Amino acid sequence: MEAVPLGRHQKKTQRLKAHLAFLDESGFLLIPNVRRTWAPRGRTPIIWHRYRHDRISAISAVTVSFRRQRVGLYFHLHRENISQSEVVLFLRYLLRQIPGPIVLLWDGGSIHTGQEIQVFLARHPRLHVERFPAYAPDLNPDERVWGHCKAALANGRPDNLDELMATLERLTKKARRRPSLLRSFVSGSELPPFLRS
Repeated sequence: MEAVPLGRHQKKTQRLKAHLAFLDESGFLLIPNVRRTWAPRGRTPIIWHRYRHDRISAISAVTVSFRRQRVGLYFHLHRENISQSEVVLFLRYLLRQIPGPIVLLWDGGSIHTGQEIQVFLARHPRLHVERFPAYAPDLNPDERVWGHCKAALANGRPDNLDELMATLERLTKKARRRPSLLRSFVSGSELPPFLRS
């Protein structure tokens, strides 16, 4: 059997295969996230905590391979508010971890549109960016990552940022090892059906 070289059209089709990456940022305070819980009848649950506004800022991406067989989770945690510099650092990390083209979907927040971001994107053409429509968080599976973490942290009271950081690292690493959970973030979003399958 004779090997047939790929034509230009076939080569172009191969290059169009890309990972999808859904990116979002979130924040976690030391002040507890209070949710309804169980308590003995007639006794209102009370959570004692330090009234401090210290926070951990988080950036992550849920990724889907172009064959839609593998779902991944990548994240960075910071003790300061996330700026364009931290976004660029995270994008550089994604490019090191994922081979080939990446189609990145994120919201139109100002943190994603500044000059530092534009310069980085111009230098890295294998990273193609698309924006979600305005006010459409339900389309982004990565929103569900941080919703999952906030639910797990509900009614807790970490004493300091080290404790909060350690808990968040544990939760996100545990989620990363559960492909079915990550897939549920994608399938539970309001993405078009062909992207959720």
